[in-house]
Amino acid sequence: MAEWIDVCGEDELKPGLRKIIATDVAEIAVFNLDGEFYAIEDVCTHDGGELASGQCEGDQIICPRHGARFCIKDGKSLTPPAYEDVETFPVCINQGRIQVDID
Repeated sequence: MAEWIDVCGEDELKPGLRKIIATDVAEIAVFNLDGEFYAIEDVCTHDGGELASGQCEGDQIICPRHGARFCIKDGKSLTPPAYEDVETFPVCINQGRIQVDID
């Protein structure tokens, strides 16, 4: 069963920006990539460090500690030193609010 968590208003997260939310499940980074919203767990699978403060290039986030790259859209690990994917979460817009399913 879905457990939708409110993130912010759709108009508050402009293209190219990200927002970190704390949930009971994990820290989650929500990204606006050209008007589409994606959510990934804010943790590098290489060493457990935070991920979302890293630089974005297209649909990739680059770990600020060791440079591993992950696809924001599907969580796939793209380069060493990370070999495991990051968890992704479904995102929806409900009455102008961005929501993430943490279930």
